[in-house]
Amino acid sequence: MKRSPLFWPVVAAAAGLLSSGLLSGVLGLSRDLFIAGHVLVVGALVAAWLRVEGIDFGVQWRRRWLSGAIGGALVGFALARSVVGQAGSSRPGGGALAWALAWDGVAYGLADVLLLSVVPVLAVYGTRPAEELQRAGARWRWAFTALAASLVVTVAYHAGFAEFRGAAMAGPLIGNGVVTLSYLVTGSPVAPALSHVMMHAAAVLHGMATTTQLPPH
Repeated sequence: MKRSPLFWPVVAAAAGLLSSGLLSGVLGLSRDLFIAGHVLVVGALVAAWLRVEGIDFGVQWRRRWLSGAIGGALVGFALARSVVGQAGSSRPGGGALAWALAWDGVAYGLADVLLLSVVPVLAVYGTRPAEELQRAGARWRWAFTALAASLVVTVAYHAGFAEFRGAAMAGPLIGNGVVTLSYLVTGSPVAPALSHVMMHAAAVLHGMATTTQLPPH
């Protein structure tokens, strides 16, 4: 049975809300334990998605990787600057800092970007036939749909954190909207992955206790 292109974004939104709402909101796990559970939830989602849809993820990562790396670095630099504009706090040193950069920066950043950007864009825009996307109208329509799907997943995921309910939701929407646009513009998942990890790493270095990019607090 042919699935709607919105099927996997809906599943991703449910998985995101389950992850943040249960692990953070209900169980109140520490950030390190939350990340462990979040990585497992996102990993299960991505594994099921790749298997069911028969997607070769290696091929996707190699597509336009250079433009993705350049675009991701530029967007990541801009997002890192926005992190530095927040109130700072103390950061760990030595081995603890290396662990925080690997766990809170890379592992957490990659899990988030897979959930919030890669799955929605590749499921919606990436499944369209090449001949359809040759038409400018169709290309813009599906790009907008993919961006909207990404933002819906972003809202669902962040709604599970008490700190993002209300006006504070604007920050993740703007930030992840820019990250997802970097994917749509470059055509490479390297762009959102690099930019999101750079943002998380900047939050680690600037102060994990105060930067909003590393919930839960």
